[in-house]
Amino acid sequence: MNKVDPSVPQSVNSDIGETQPTQSTRLRVCIRSKLTWIIFIIVTIAIITIPTAIILTKKENVVETNLTTTMMTTTTTAEPESTTTKEAAWILTGSMNTARINHIQVTLKNGNVLVSGGATDFKNVFSSAEVYNPSTGLWTTTGNMSTVRSHHTASILTNGSVLVVGGTTNGINALDSAEVYNPSTGLWTTTSIMSTARHSHTASVLMNGDVLVAGGTSGGTTLSSAEVYNLSTGLWATIDTMNNARFDHTASILTNGNVLVTGGLGGGRYLFSAEVYNPSTGLWTTTGSMDTGRISHTHVTLENGNVLVAGGLGGMSGKPSSVEVYDRSTGLWITTGSMNTARSRHTASILPNGNVLVTGGRGDDNTGLSSAEVYNPSTGLWTTTRAMTTVRYSHKASTLANGHVLFAGGGSNGSTVLSSAELYG
Repeated sequence: MNKVDPSVPQSVNSDIGETQPTQSTRLRVCIRSKLTWIIFIIVTIAIITIPTAIILTKKENVVETNLTTTMMTTTTTAEPESTTTKEAAWILTGSMNTARINHIQVTLKNGNVLVSGGATDFKNVFSSAEVYNPSTGLWTTTGNMSTVRSHHTASILTNGSVLVVGGTTNGINALDSAEVYNPSTGLWTTTSIMSTARHSHTASVLMNGDVLVAGGTSGGTTLSSAEVYNLSTGLWATIDTMNNARFDHTASILTNGNVLVTGGLGGGRYLFSAEVYNPSTGLWTTTGSMDTGRISHTHVTLENGNVLVAGGLGGMSGKPSSVEVYDRSTGLWITTGSMNTARSRHTASILPNGNVLVTGGRGDDNTGLSSAEVYNPSTGLWTTTRAMTTVRYSHKASTLANGHVLFAGGGSNGSTVLSSAELYG
């Protein structure tokens, strides 16, 4: 049995002694509990608030970045360079191996360009030929023609070969021979001769693949005769003669397959007349006459099928700057905007956008020109563009697969004949 200390009241020992520790503990527990709740609330608020703040911050950054990007994009779009079309430039490319004038130049089906014949003067006529490769910008000699010739014609046949016809060996005597170039072998093969020798004539590839040759001159006589080369047989057949004898004229293929012949020199005068050959009937029919008689002019078939004729020799001024358009539906000519510069023996080329580029030639004072201008069929107006790198007349132009135009050879001021070539585009 336990003894109770009589000096210590039992109630105190049991009540006060036990009561003090219990209240202290409860107080500490209460404080801890409140602290725990406070910490819990703080942590909870932090968990909710911090990510939200981060997200908002990121959104603000994204919005700010997007705004900055938008502003940058807007600024870039507003820059003149993005809205202004650059003017085409002239670029010198590889020079031919031989300087030449009054040569032929055609774009082959493989994209290369063939040049053959020509001369430095009437005493130095060439049989040589060379090929331009647009990929390298270089010229490579290829097989020689069987005959020297200038003022001849060249036509791309449907099989990819090139038919060269006629020409002259000395500026007077005309050739009746013809030969075919094979791009695969680089060799020439003679084919049957024409019924009439001729130079300064025209040659047109008909829709059936045959080739129409018309007019020209031979030994001082102007020709009205015409003949057709049969691609299948390699033979020539004479056809109906033109209504007017003419040389140094132009010939254009119309959208219906007929051939329009314009101007030229005949009977000692510049011709206003034009006529149309119908391959279905084999006949020539006169059509509307031009407003200006002209030779050594240029012609191009526009995208709408009409034919643009520009410049040349003729008219009251000697070298007209006038331009007219043949309306294929009416058979009539319509005058359009004149060139800024009168010129003859120039070139005219259709650009990828349908506009017409005219280059070089000889001006009113008979000096060579380096100037160039562009015709817009929509407005009927001409705009001067950058000049060529050098003066050229009686040069040749070929449109390449990439839309650029290759110009080669020709004469310059004085008696200079050029071997240089340049590109427009």
